[in-house]
Amino acid sequence: MAKETLQRGCLPGRFPATAVEIESTASSPPDWDAYVGSHPRGSAYHLAAAVAIGNEAFGLRTTYSVAREGGRLRGVLPVVEQSSVLFGRFHVSLPFFTYGGILADDPEVAAALARHAGDRAQARHASHLELRHTDPLSGWHPAHRLDKVSMILPLPASEAALSRQLSAKLRSQIRRATREAPQIEWGGAQLLPDFYGVFASTMHELGTPVYPRRFFEIACRALGRRIRVLVVRSRGQAQAAAILVCHGSRIEVPWAAASPSAKRSALNMRMYWEMLCESVRLEAQAFDFGRSTVGSGTYRFKAQWGAQPWQLHWHYWLAQGAVIPSLNHSNPKYALAGRLWRRMPLWCANLLGPHIARSLP
Repeated sequence: MAKETLQRGCLPGRFPATAVEIESTASSPPDWDAYVGSHPRGSAYHLAAAVAIGNEAFGLRTTYSVAREGGRLRGVLPVVEQSSVLFGRFHVSLPFFTYGGILADDPEVAAALARHAGDRAQARHASHLELRHTDPLSGWHPAHRLDKVSMILPLPASEAALSRQLSAKLRSQIRRATREAPQIEWGGAQLLPDFYGVFASTMHELGTPVYPRRFFEIACRALGRRIRVLVVRSRGQAQAAAILVCHGSRIEVPWAAASPSAKRSALNMRMYWEMLCESVRLEAQAFDFGRSTVGSGTYRFKAQWGAQPWQLHWHYWLAQGAVIPSLNHSNPKYALAGRLWRRMPLWCANLLGPHIARSLP
């Protein structure tokens, strides 16, 4: 357990100085989830069981850092350590998901947690620490990325209103999928084999190593009732599938995939329509299409549904001489690996992929 103390200032003659103690442990304290649930920026992924997904699925070192003042919890920061031959060792809050980073009562506590995490990254000889926030982090390191956004669609109160706010072209594509007589199935972990078949094939086409099915099984257990799995079948075969996660009044789709034939027949559009309709039925206020790079193809796909960009703020501690990482296809190393991966037989990619995916944030 690592521990340090932040001394707060005081107003002379009025209030005594106070100390905020920061400590890091390998397991979550008992009041962690209560704090996450009460914080306005808390997400499903901040919950202790979700933070542990990387450790349970891949054995990744996971740290729960907390700030306390007079014994009261004032802030939390989950951090996961990853490493790879190509990119070295690095720390992320949180990998595998869009949302993570610091939750704190005030900027001073947030900055103290960030400095503490940077010190721990340095002690572990990491090249960088990445904190994924939805708000700017003040009073800390200036390294900062603004190229990522979440695409959010405010939802109306009815499916009829939802249909009216879509373009005629989108409505036509959704209707076109009816020719395939799609079967729509909602469920939970029992649908993961169907989801994974579509997802693994799609990741191979994109040149991206796939997570093992065990990762999604663990995620479903960790997130519990917040998880919904959708499978769209045609002629008895799963053609498109997605996993949804409920965040309070918002529903997010962190993972979705469709076969090439599903895209040709617009079954992928029918899948998104079904997800939006289900979100309306569940009385969600907004649908989160997930993370995109501004101007990318996925950004434009989501924007056509009316989704608006919500700026993400990724902050970094960097080791001396290090630069903000680019662990995506804009990195020449990553792009070359992706081209080679697409040429690999699917069975081989599915066998090797899980060993590599554990190192991708």
